[in-house]
Parts: sequence; structure tokens; C-alpha cells
Amino acid sequence: MKAVVFTLGCKVNEVESAGIMSALEGMGWQVSDKLSPADIYVLNTCAVTAEAEKKSRQLIARARRFSPQARIYVCGCASQKSGAVFAQRGAAFVCGTGDKFSVLGAIAADFGCACPKALPYPKQVRTRAFVKIEDGCNNFCSYCVIPYLRGRVKSRSIWDICGEIAATPSPEVVLTGINISAYGSDCGTGLTELLKALEGAEKRIRLGSVECSVIDERFLAACKNLKDFAPQFHLSLQSGSDAVLRAMNRRYTRSRYLEKCALIYRYFPEAAITTDMIVGFPGESDEDFADSLSIIPEAGFARVHAFAFSPREGTAAYRMKDIPAPVKSERLHGLLTAAHRAESAFINSRINAVRTVIFEDFDGQYTGGYTPEYIKVYVPGEQSGKGSVLIEQPFRDGAAGRIIG
Repeated sequence: MKAVVFTLGCKVNEVESAGIMSALEGMGWQVSDKLSPADIYVLNTCAVTAEAEKKSRQLIARARRFSPQARIYVCGCASQKSGAVFAQRGAAFVCGTGDKFSVLGAIAADFGCACPKALPYPKQVRTRAFVKIEDGCNNFCSYCVIPYLRGRVKSRSIWDICGEIAATPSPEVVLTGINISAYGSDCGTGLTELLKALEGAEKRIRLGSVECSVIDERFLAACKNLKDFAPQFHLSLQSGSDAVLRAMNRRYTRSRYLEKCALIYRYFPEAAITTDMIVGFPGESDEDFADSLSIIPEAGFARVHAFAFSPREGTAAYRMKDIPAPVKSERLHGLLTAAHRAESAFINSRINAVRTVIFEDFDGQYTGGYTPEYIKVYVPGEQSGKGSVLIEQPFRDGAAGRIIG
């Protein structure tokens, strides 16, 4: 019997799907994460944008094209938000986010197999293992629907996280969650304490997206004390304008954000700071957009993920007057152009540097892998494990390199 667990959305969704896959294998199923013919489909949905929610609704039809008679189980944020829609489209079972793993009980009941009493660690098949340390968010940014779907912060124990990291065969671990900066706020600990507990870990440790609130000297010292820390900080920004940040309910200012960047560079002079930015937020003026453009070189970003504002029903921003689509499109193009310049400058600044690269994938000609600061480096031939690589020149979406040790 074959099961397909297919995922849309964030890394947290991917981790949760990997946990479902691991459990299904223990229940005797042959499992794939690619849409293909199967006896059952578990569809893990996303609702972060209107487009993601639309794609989630279309998943049932996509699965039916492979196996019209298969039973379909739906979970995730889109089904948390609009579960009836998926039932109407023929899903045999629908749940949301908090009870996502109840799909296992439903499958066990439908097919007469034993359901695991405890969820196993997620199935890790890549060189980078994503380890979920918490769920939920308490921030309620005015544009974001996720806190309403995921709920408040719920943290795993440090003991359990360390156990999963020790058990994974992957050489790199990424600490991920909906808001990892709030890790431990519900149980009297914090992200700094978790990092201190990982000081002896024989893995490269990388952080998922973090907020300004967590960046201080104790936290950065804990990062520095890790045996192998990847100094890439995805420091969420969203806008370079104080007026827009206030409207977004982001709890920092432009100057405060830049202070945090400067502190990171003091501890990690070679750090890569990456970020997310939204253009076209309701009320964003030409001057506000200019502030977003100017902060890119000022912060020294290595990469910027840029998005146009997408109104989400149920959020405070949904009631605000939207900016015309052509204006959003023009601003997004301008931000993407500035982001490309910043990424090119960052890669060029690393030419002739030597970095430890963990190799990931071979395309028949080159093997790609990532440096600690998350530059994708391509070397000729098929490689595995890790190696010291001299970065030689920009190439594809990263850089070309040569193994020197």
C-alpha cells in the first residue's frame, strides 16, 4: 500500500509532514512526498497568502488525476481556516493544525492498521535536517493570519529537541518554527538556553527566521560558543519605514533594527543577514518605499525575499485601504532589482574566500552545497560529505568553487 504526503508552505509544514511520513512507514506504508499514483494522499495545506490557499484548494483535484479512487486526508493551515471547502471537494478526513497528527488515527481506522502511540521523529532524508522547536506565534502582525490558525506559542522541551538533533544523520540542523524567537516563552526558558544546551552538538547549527527581540549579547555569545554555527541570520524586517512598521504592528523601529544588525556584525564580521520585505502595504507612500530601498545597502543584506502585500481576511490589515495593483507591481520590481544588486555584491565580497561546504545535490555535472553563510557553491563532479572550497566566481544562483581540502 502506497501513501503520498504532499506539502505546501513553510518549513514547519515540511517538518510536520516528515513526522507523518515517518509514522506511516512504521505503520507499514510505502511513503513518498511526490504527487504520484497512491492508495491514500495526506495533503498538508498552507494559508499564508491568498495564492497559497488557492493552491491548497486545488490539491485534491491534482491528487485525483493520479488516483481517482484514493482516499484523501487534508490537514494544515488552509483546512484550519476553511475546512468545509475540502470536505465538499471530496476529502475523506479534514483537520487543522493543532490536531494535524489525527490523520494517523483516521488512516489506522480506515485501513485496520495500528496507530503509533507516540509520534516518531520526522523522517530526515537531506543533508539539512529541519528541527521544529516550537509552534504558534503571539505577535499578531496586522497582515498575518497565521497566529489565528496556529495559535499561541507552544515550545518543545530542550531535552526532546537535543534528543532529535543527536538522532538525525544529517550533518546540518536548522532550528525552525513559526516564531523561534519566542521559543520557551511559554515554559520559562528561551532560545539562548536552547543554544547553550547544544554547545556539544556535532552538527552545523543554523537558525530559522528570528526577530529583533531575540538579538542581544547573551544570545550572540551562545551562538558563538557552538562548535559549528552557521552565521546566517534571517532577521525579519518587512519594511524600512517606521510608519509602515507601526501599521504592521511590528515592535521595533528602523534604527532599532539597524542597531541589531550592527551587533550581529560585531560578533560575526562575516555574517550574512537575510530578510523578508513586503511592498505595497496599505498606506505605504513613495517616501516609505524609498526607506525600504535605502535600508538594503545600509543593513548590508546578503539576500532579500520580497513580496507584494496580500490582504488576508481576518487580519487587521484586511480592513485597510489597499494600494492599486500596478503600484504594488512597480514597487515589487524595484525592490527585487535592489535585492539582486545586494545579493550580487555579497557573493562578490566572498570571492577568493575559503569556506566549508556541505554538499547536497548532484545535477550530472556539478555538486551544489552551502557555505555557513548560505551561499550555494557549485563544484565540478559528484561530491558528498563536506569539503574546504575556494570560492572563485559568481555562478548560477550562487558561486562556482574549487575543492582544496
